[in-house]
Amino acid sequence: MPEFNAPLRDMRFVLHEVFDAPALWARLPALAETVDADTADAILEEAAKVTGQLLAPLNRSGDEEGARFDGGAVSTPAGFKEAYATYIDGGWVGLAGNPAYGGLGMPKMLAVQFEEMLYAAGSSFALYSALTSGACLAIDAHASEELKQTYLPRLYSGEWAGTMCLTEAHSGSDLGLLRTRAEPQADGSYAISGSKIFITGGEQDLTANIVHLVLARLPDAPPGSRGISLFLVPKFLVNADGSLGARNPVACGSIEHKMGIKASASCVMNFDGATGWLVGEPNKGLAAMFTMMNYERLSIGIQGIGCAEASYQSAVAYAHERLQSRAPGGAQQPEKSADPIIVHPDVRRMLLSMKALTEGGRAFATWVGQQLDLAKFTEDATERAQAAALVALLTPVAKAFFTDTGLESCVHGQQVFGGHGYIREWGQEQLVRDVRIAQIYEGTNGIQALDLLGRKVLAGDGASLRLFAAEIRAFVDSPAGSAQPHSAELLAALERLESVSAWLGEQAAANPAQVGAAAVDYLHLFGYVAYAFMWARMAAVAGERRASDERFYAAKLATARFYFAKLLPRIHSLEASIRAGSEPLYGLDAEQF
Repeated sequence: MPEFNAPLRDMRFVLHEVFDAPALWARLPALAETVDADTADAILEEAAKVTGQLLAPLNRSGDEEGARFDGGAVSTPAGFKEAYATYIDGGWVGLAGNPAYGGLGMPKMLAVQFEEMLYAAGSSFALYSALTSGACLAIDAHASEELKQTYLPRLYSGEWAGTMCLTEAHSGSDLGLLRTRAEPQADGSYAISGSKIFITGGEQDLTANIVHLVLARLPDAPPGSRGISLFLVPKFLVNADGSLGARNPVACGSIEHKMGIKASASCVMNFDGATGWLVGEPNKGLAAMFTMMNYERLSIGIQGIGCAEASYQSAVAYAHERLQSRAPGGAQQPEKSADPIIVHPDVRRMLLSMKALTEGGRAFATWVGQQLDLAKFTEDATERAQAAALVALLTPVAKAFFTDTGLESCVHGQQVFGGHGYIREWGQEQLVRDVRIAQIYEGTNGIQALDLLGRKVLAGDGASLRLFAAEIRAFVDSPAGSAQPHSAELLAALERLESVSAWLGEQAAANPAQVGAAAVDYLHLFGYVAYAFMWARMAAVAGERRASDERFYAAKLATARFYFAKLLPRIHSLEASIRAGSEPLYGLDAEQF
């Protein structure tokens, strides 16, 4: 059975050395008394034990057994209930939650690293609490004080779970088409009726209650997305004293039979006049739900990193053990019948690609976490606004690029195993199946690309892109940046991104189809430049500190060289594809496909 060991050394490197998180926390009053380097290390170490020893051993058996549906009830695989009870005893669901309602108040920079461990140990298990964390954000940001007091403490504790109920059978990414109705009641509540599909954890046997956040229409709502409101609909109604009351008329009609994440229940949920309460303002539910969706998009992006890390660890171990042929330059281990496959150039290409993409993603996720912490906790209004703008720009990149490269890495890991990678016992085929959904749910990666290019770059006349570029140029001009060897390559890549962005702005003004035609390639180009920024920053630190830990920092520097030599050049083909325009996509009539 594959094992998972959290990459604590690399996580500490990114957190403490590259981004100097303890210094940031010390200057943010809300965090200064809550967390320091020692606290963060202790949390990461305990998280490594929980994910590696408690959760990872359930990943394969959970996949083989899957979630089960019987007469409206859902059962999770053997061991999940016991593991979940231990998991919530540690307070992990509320790690970054609001302390005013029972959360631990830890910074997002730390939480993203915990989430990576969680997904690496088992995506299916991770999803049950990931949706709860997102629901807490939406409730905390938009619900009434009464709803917060009633629901947040039990959600943060993990006693209750949360869901996000958006999708309907006829309405996927176009939420303006949804039909679920909300009828006002005399007591101020609403009767919710309709059906939702693909609801993660919509029914399960882990928690005493499930709190559904449901998008629905009021009777007088305007058409389209402007007429959507958000409602809190519990599985069990809650009495005035906080105890559970009557069962609400909301039920699971079935669960999906899926390619992967089989232990995570993906439910059809039917609301039959279920009692709910408005969250936020009428007809502004989509904006409120996006508080949760943006959290989930970053979280699902991190699923890509976590699965890639698990695949990498397994592939490296196998490459050291598997004997096959001799090295190109002659036998490396002549005492054995053949050399381990790690000597072969193509195996090294795959392993280094995995390593460079996963470690680059880890750094980028932590940087996004840093911007989230600044947007939430800094008292400097300008700094807060700039951080919020960067978060808006970077979130679609994180979701889509982490998951696209996560699948690439998991396929590489499977390929390192050869035929054994296609066999269940090694775990690689499960990782490929599990990570595949991350490109689809929480807004497909194509939609993320449209959001990035159309809404975040072009619609804002490039203002947020200029903020991103300013961050890179500030690093390149700094003593650390100017002293390391990759700054010129980084700056050239940034200038290419800026040039393509300006060209697209001109083209889109005359032909709106150019945005859709270029969006995915553009997001990938952006992602490779962002990772180049991360690798330049990591290389700067590694070069400065190499003498203190030769083995670790030399590996960092070598991986940075590989990234700039072998992966960053992908931006040239992406640029060529973008500049080819939209015309090649319309060479066929619809009937010719």
